Amino acid sequence: MKKIILPFLFVVFLSFSSFNVFAQTPQVETQDTTQLAEDEKLVVVWTSGDREVALKMVFMYTYNAKKYGWWEDITLLIWGPSAKLLTEDTELQEYVKNMQKEGVHLLACKGCADQYGIADKLTDLGVTVKYTGTDLTNFIKERKVITF
Repeated sequence: MKKIILPFLFVVFLSFSSFNVFAQTPQVETQDTTQLAEDEKLVVVWTSGDREVALKMVFMYTYNAKKYGWWEDITLLIWGPSAKLLTEDTELQEYVKNMQKEGVHLLACKGCADQYGIADKLTDLGVTVKYTGTDLTNFIKERKVITF
């Protein structure tokens, strides 16, 4: 009888030991919330001189993304023909003022603005005008960037 009970108890012991291993709560990786702040930064690079692209895509998305909190930190980088268009169109200028009121950062490329002779006009609109090659490089490395 001892010969039968001893192996039986050994099998029962192994069964319970195995069960306990599988019954343990698995370790779940938690998201590092300190990284979320960096993931909430967006740069919209606006290069198109097309007014309809500005109104129906660039401005509509950028404005609403900030207003409704889709992104915490938004920079609109005005580069090339878009800078010239902005200085010539009062409706676009009003839209940009509304974006500023919502907290969108406005930045324009000084090299481009100088080529068009419009750096002062952009500054008067409340746009920060500076050489932005390094800024764009850093934006690409550190933020989400979309271009139009």
